[in-house]
Amino acid sequence: MAKDLILAVGASGTVGSAVVQSLKNEGYQVRSTTSKPVKHVGEYVHVNLATGEGTSEALKGVERAFFLSPAGYADHYAILSPLIQEAKRSGLKKVVLMTALGANASESTPFRRAEVELEKSGLTYNIVRPNWFYQNFNTFWAQGIREQGKILLPAGNAKVGFIDARDIAAVMAKLLTTDDQSNRAFDITGPESVDHADVAHAISKVTGKKISYQEIKPEVLKSGLISGGVPKDYAEFLILILGYLREGYNAAINSNVKLVLGREPTGLTKYVNEYKNAWL
Repeated sequence: MAKDLILAVGASGTVGSAVVQSLKNEGYQVRSTTSKPVKHVGEYVHVNLATGEGTSEALKGVERAFFLSPAGYADHYAILSPLIQEAKRSGLKKVVLMTALGANASESTPFRRAEVELEKSGLTYNIVRPNWFYQNFNTFWAQGIREQGKILLPAGNAKVGFIDARDIAAVMAKLLTTDDQSNRAFDITGPESVDHADVAHAISKVTGKKISYQEIKPEVLKSGLISGGVPKDYAEFLILILGYLREGYNAAINSNVKLVLGREPTGLTKYVNEYKNAWL
């Protein structure tokens, strides 16, 4: 029996690319969105997430879909609402939406508005709210680690239940292809709560380099992000959520990864060992 065709939004990103690979490993046919023009709808389909252009075409023949709001967009609702509306019109079997831990803290946040729209859509769904990714250290923060030997963030001494993006992707793929946990939201975390100094120490140990965590002022990070080409509204969004992190809102851990996957999530030691080359 042929397996359902699944649409993956944000398929070139850290989580999205791993979701696509997990689904392909299980024999699923995956259609991925791209912002680049494509001549024919096949494995890739052009979608302008900022305008919704291409959304209808992307969902033709699709049975299930994975939605997220890619990095760089601060108004997540404006990105996700057209996708949810088109999924409803198309009568999809299931939608799995990734937001972020704490998205449901206020009913007025863009992420929560998208969650509520999906919950009320009549579609079968799952919502997954991951904590901060470990992979930020080998992508966004890697340059500072390599060149200055420092993790430079306005994060205070707060503990964080960091999660490996590969575990997030595995949870998404499982929920996309099964229905026994449908119509539920899952906050997901790693197996331990560590601070940024702990991460710096772990990277030091595996690389043999002296890496330290240095707290910086939020405005310093904001200025650096904007000068590096990050849109101002998204830079402000990052500073906002880092403020919540600094206040300890991301410290808790839970067992939801194990609930969905039947195994423990990846911890700090395994993560740094497997990404060692990113900091050399």
